[in-house]
Amino acid sequence: MKPPIVFDLDGTLIDSLPNVTQAMNALLAEEGLPPVTEDLVVNFVGRGEKIGLQRLIDATDLDPHDFDRLMAAFIPHYEQAALQTRLYPGAREAVDRLLADGFKLALCTNKPRAPLIPTLEAATLDDVFEVVMAGDDLDLRKPDPAPVFEIMKRVGAETCVYVGDSEVDAETAQRAGAPFVFYTEGIRAVPVHDIPHDVAFNDFGMLPAICARLAGV
Repeated sequence: MKPPIVFDLDGTLIDSLPNVTQAMNALLAEEGLPPVTEDLVVNFVGRGEKIGLQRLIDATDLDPHDFDRLMAAFIPHYEQAALQTRLYPGAREAVDRLLADGFKLALCTNKPRAPLIPTLEAATLDDVFEVVMAGDDLDLRKPDPAPVFEIMKRVGAETCVYVGDSEVDAETAQRAGAPFVFYTEGIRAVPVHDIPHDVAFNDFGMLPAICARLAGV
């Protein structure tokens, strides 16, 4: 059996930084505060909406005592921004090729399920994954490997190939004992050379051959 290919979502298959920034700025506007830039928001993403919002609070004049109220206000903006999701160039073709080559595909994201559903629909990815693990499906999130282990359990696999774009994904793959395929054009807060990986790529046309090689097929 071929190992499943487990994808991260934000910054790996989709360019979501503009959407997250838009949602955060909509929240800030409601609170009467100035907007933030993508260069700042890149430091907020990757570990789920709770940590993302906490980092936004820490970087602005949002009141930390209002966390629960702010989260309730943020999620609808997050869902709305998701409707504008766009795939990275070549991502859909790579996904289709992997499916045609007989690989099972899975998704492991820290994005909560509420905004994840419209995101996958907007990106036309809602019908390609055998298993989808959202950030709020388990008590533990990436970089804890629990969601990856759950994916492997559900597809009956002992290992996988993990495709991601950030230091969070690199740690997740390492802790899951999976080879890490690193998309270097995604969303990350540290330099490429500081992120450990087995194979790096910057063009999705390269991905099917990389996965086949790592899978030993």
